[in-house]
Amino acid sequence: MPLNIAIVGAGIGGLSAAAALRLAGHHVEVFEKSQFLSELGAALVVAPNGIRVLTGLGFSCENARSNPQSCFELRDGPTFDSVTSFDLTDAERRFDVPLYTMQRADLHGELHRIATMEVPGLPDIRLHLGRKVLTAKPAAGILHLEDGSSVEADLIIGADGVHSILKPLVLKGHPQPPLKTGLSAFRFQIPTESVRDDKDYVSLVAKKGHGPSILADISDENTAVHMVRYDCQNGEYQNFVGIHNTVLGDEDDLVGSMERQFAHFHPCLMRLVKKAPKITKWPLNIHEPITHWTRGKVFSLAMLLIRGQGANQAIEDAGALKILFEKIHSPEDVPSRMALFEKLRKLRVSRVQIMSSVRVGKEAVVLEELRNQADPPGSGNLIIYLPEFAAKSEYNVAYSDVPTNFTERLTHDFGYNIFEESIKFFEEHLLGPRARSPDCSQDHHSTPSEHAVVG
Repeated sequence: MPLNIAIVGAGIGGLSAAAALRLAGHHVEVFEKSQFLSELGAALVVAPNGIRVLTGLGFSCENARSNPQSCFELRDGPTFDSVTSFDLTDAERRFDVPLYTMQRADLHGELHRIATMEVPGLPDIRLHLGRKVLTAKPAAGILHLEDGSSVEADLIIGADGVHSILKPLVLKGHPQPPLKTGLSAFRFQIPTESVRDDKDYVSLVAKKGHGPSILADISDENTAVHMVRYDCQNGEYQNFVGIHNTVLGDEDDLVGSMERQFAHFHPCLMRLVKKAPKITKWPLNIHEPITHWTRGKVFSLAMLLIRGQGANQAIEDAGALKILFEKIHSPEDVPSRMALFEKLRKLRVSRVQIMSSVRVGKEAVVLEELRNQADPPGSGNLIIYLPEFAAKSEYNVAYSDVPTNFTERLTHDFGYNIFEESIKFFEEHLLGPRARSPDCSQDHHSTPSEHAVVG
């Protein structure tokens, strides 16, 4: 039975959820407070765990001006020497899909296309711009908008970001405001053509292959300062994110502030900074894992994650919603499906959330916290990818509940197949006589191995 679903927020998470729930057969309306449909920010990494879902929703990486990446590596910032790397050339074999980097606006634009295109036999998504939600009544499933109108829905999904209207309603009595990390991010982009004359940078790219680099001072165990670089828009631009200790009042001289924060890094980086036509600075805030995600008929998907998995987890959420809300028989089944969703996602998202508080390579710092969010809590089961067994399919996917290093962290993040995990979870948790498994004759996957279970 089709549900009437209202989504608050038309960002990456909101449009992904809208596209997924429409494919599950539901009537979806999206309410966005701004008049213009755009996504702020520079570029981002869309990892295999996110691409897997996007592919299942009809997303085209070609339309998003993105190509597969061949490696992901950690390098010493002062010397550019390689510390460790993660080969992505076999990512399609290991994880079913590659890793991509893309401009946020390109990702958002393609999500808008698939969310609003006509799909034969399925209802259109109704997208409302300039419709600001003021509050909601979770028990009744009613949204109250700034223009005085009200909207009633069987399910309300809050995908309205850091300043979420719905999240405080879900957490009523247990507020969890964002936590300041003490870190900020410098962001800038440079046309690739403008750096071809920098021999050091050309050499760095030639050494590492095509993919993201994390540049960190390996000799300093205590610092969180590091730089992330990768290309976007089919290689036409080089994207940089410089994570640094927040300095109040440096907004008027961001170039000088970057020079001071990264003075001990390779001189090539400072030459690139001076080529940047524009530098922006964003404070990095996070949430601790929230206690619960639902109240009444309201989901809150608004979380803060950094270190490259924020958008990917929002996209994973959409994949879970698609599977868990297929073949629903009545609005009365919504609470049980919401409970399933929260149970499925909570530990996984909490682990990623905890890891977002430390840079790659520093996973041991949060090891105990990660163990508390393992499945089951306190465990630390690792299934590691072993190259010597690469020909055997049972070793082709690596997965780790409690990552302890760079490789295990990427394996934990990239190797997770939310479609397969959702199907498995649904079948293991039948809730009542009317609950049944989703129709797996539908194509949820980008590969034929539809029922292989990861984990």
